Amino acid sequence: MKVTQEKLPASQIGLEIEITPEITKQTYEQVIKNLASTANIPGFRKGKVPRQILLQRLGITRIKAAALEELIQDGIEKAVKQEAIQAIGQPQLRSSFDELINNYEPGQPLIFSAAVDVEPEIHLAQYTDLQAKAEEVKYDPARVEEVLDKERQELATLIPVEGRAAQIGDVAVLDFKGVLAKTEGEDETAEPTPIPGGEATDFQVELYEDRFIPGFVSGIVGMNPGETKEISAQFPDPYANEELAGKPAVFTVTLKELKEKELPELNDDFAQEVSDFDTLEELRASLEQRYQKEALDKTKANQQEALLAELLKHVEVDLPATLIEQEVDAMLTQTAIRLSQQGLDVKKLFTQDIIPQLRARSRDEAIERLKRSLALREISKRESIQVTPEEIQARVTELLQQYSQEDIDEERLHSVVENELSTEKIVDWLLAHSSVELVPEGSLSTPEAAEATTVESEVVSDIEGQTGEATTSEESTNPE
Repeated sequence: MKVTQEKLPASQIGLEIEITPEITKQTYEQVIKNLASTANIPGFRKGKVPRQILLQRLGITRIKAAALEELIQDGIEKAVKQEAIQAIGQPQLRSSFDELINNYEPGQPLIFSAAVDVEPEIHLAQYTDLQAKAEEVKYDPARVEEVLDKERQELATLIPVEGRAAQIGDVAVLDFKGVLAKTEGEDETAEPTPIPGGEATDFQVELYEDRFIPGFVSGIVGMNPGETKEISAQFPDPYANEELAGKPAVFTVTLKELKEKELPELNDDFAQEVSDFDTLEELRASLEQRYQKEALDKTKANQQEALLAELLKHVEVDLPATLIEQEVDAMLTQTAIRLSQQGLDVKKLFTQDIIPQLRARSRDEAIERLKRSLALREISKRESIQVTPEEIQARVTELLQQYSQEDIDEERLHSVVENELSTEKIVDWLLAHSSVELVPEGSLSTPEAAEATTVESEVVSDIEGQTGEATTSEESTNPE
């Protein structure tokens, strides 16, 4: 079999394959023989249909098409093996099948063209002495106080309040009923439209403005227990219930009871109740260590991302469609798993209408991820950066102990750990051979970065847009 190779764009190899006359004749005759043994033609037993009758009933074109399918499939497989091509994905026929049928003559040579995807060549113009900037995340001691204050709020005792009006921070018990406010031009005599779910009795709320629709809490502040008042508020836009988004509302509110929080003292007893530590000092030290490490980890992650973004500027690779589609598949699968773990209905999210849109929007991110991973793999080869079996096993053992109660696929875990440790080692090597300048947090942020979305956020956004529902576990119908 004669095979001629041609390098094509998108990391493809074109193949011109010539099938010998003997094979084209042999395959054609074998197809007729097979059809004769299986064809169900009235008046003849299977396997006893005369050749001429078979050709008349089935048609020359159908028989040629069947023979061609075998010749093409077998020819491509043998050509790839003969030329020792490391093909990925499914081969593609480049010739017109209809033209091949018209030109195909059993006993004559058959020439057709095909293409196969192969692993792309990676061209790295530079990967050392790279220059980049990254934001430095500094430890904020206030975070420790925020955590402690949150725990105090959780353990607070509610004490009835008498002799004063409601104020921010109080806990109010109230009855309310809401209607949509009438806009200019509406019939003033018509009954107001009730807000769906906008009614409650003995509703307990903490008076913090950012927890409710604008105007609701501020209208309660200053009220006294037993007082009834009409409060004007407005639903934000956007809002989970699109029919209410941006609309003004009026709530009739009766303040029935007022309470204030009595917070526990910050002492060793408090530390023992909220943690495994014996003293408040030990608890503080643990929190400080956690947030200091978190700041360092975030800074290092920023350095890595900045360096990899710079590296991609020096990478040239012509990616095959097979790898891009595989990466898109992997991204959508990972997203589906995460959303499922959040309790969302993946079948409802990944509809036949949404999937093609998500695949198209995921393409650019998939290409970037592929370029990054292929570049790191190439650097690993050039610099002989490897992870030892001992390092992998140590990490696997640690994770198995950490998640001993879960059913874990150890083979899959081993593969994931190997990939993560390898990436970490290569990136650390790059950091050691490049310069990443640390700059103040927020100084590199751009509007484009703020608007960047993930596949996961787009899935949620799409389903909310189609159903008008929030994909949280429960959507409140109260004025929150």
